[in-house]
Amino acid sequence: MRQVSVNSLKIGDVLGKTIYSSNGRILLGKGVKLTPLYISKMRDMGITIVYIEDDRFEDVIPEDVIDEENRREAMAIIEQASQAVRLGKNMDDFHLRNIVSKIVEEILFKKDILVSMMDIRSKDNYTFAHSVNVCVLSTVLGKVMLLDKEKLETVAIGALLHDIGMVHLPQNIMENQDNHTQEEEEEIKTHTTLGFEELRKRKDLNLVVAHIAFQHHEYIDGTGYPRQLKGDEIHPLAQIVAIADLYDKLTSDHSGMKRVMPHEACEVLMGLVGKQFPLEPVRLFLRNIAAYPTGSTVRLNTGEIGVVVDQNLSIPTRPVVRVYDEMNYEAGQGKEYNMVENRTVFITEVLV
Repeated sequence: MRQVSVNSLKIGDVLGKTIYSSNGRILLGKGVKLTPLYISKMRDMGITIVYIEDDRFEDVIPEDVIDEENRREAMAIIEQASQAVRLGKNMDDFHLRNIVSKIVEEILFKKDILVSMMDIRSKDNYTFAHSVNVCVLSTVLGKVMLLDKEKLETVAIGALLHDIGMVHLPQNIMENQDNHTQEEEEEIKTHTTLGFEELRKRKDLNLVVAHIAFQHHEYIDGTGYPRQLKGDEIHPLAQIVAIADLYDKLTSDHSGMKRVMPHEACEVLMGLVGKQFPLEPVRLFLRNIAAYPTGSTVRLNTGEIGVVVDQNLSIPTRPVVRVYDEMNYEAGQGKEYNMVENRTVFITEVLV
């Protein structure tokens, strides 16, 4: 399969990966043949990128870091937790801890991890999909930073709940994701303090979880909020979540902002070293991010167009690309460039 922009879909294309709602309900199933109505609905839902089946790349199967069922369960649990907090009720801590334990165990079990699949999101599930992805990315970074299991579970819970304070913001601000006024932007910033106050009351949660919600917008140069903390004043686990949070926001469509490609997001993060983030966690994070996700269509310096079919763990910026300018070959038999072995070939553009 390969990744395509919804705007490039053709009638009759076959969906390669199932699209879910925030509560885990199937919106469009894998294998569905796309009609004008389905394509229009995807646009209306705010979905911008999907995977489609392609006989030339039938052996290309982008893999998620965690099991699809665990991702859907986590989204449903964070949605339920948000609703409970909004209504002044207790969160279901048992299920929250249980899903976090599953995610941590799954990531710990994998020897090598390279985040190489783009997340498919709709407008209705952005908030919860974002929280889950920040949880996954934070856990991956925590693992390569050699955190013990207890700290991994703490950072995972903190990441899953990092935006919980958002539920206390006025509904009109949350519903209008575009063109916030300066006053509204300042009100949105209070979600860090609101989240801290909410989570510190939960005696069964490590207080660090509350501080992650409090500090995930603090930057080492003191330009963050809400307290303009600097350097070591910021908790290390909050810095992990801050890196994951920004990367996920950069690579997702939200609040009127269009996503950038992963390789561009990686460049942004490197540019913020010494300003917003310390070098070491950013360096380790980028070692586990595929700059060009599996299934993405790219143009090479040779002028050829191809699809990323595999990754090189040693150098995430130089994947394996199968060229498909030549249309007359059997599935899986096109010319391939392994960019670690062939250093003269490189990607000049991602085509979406």
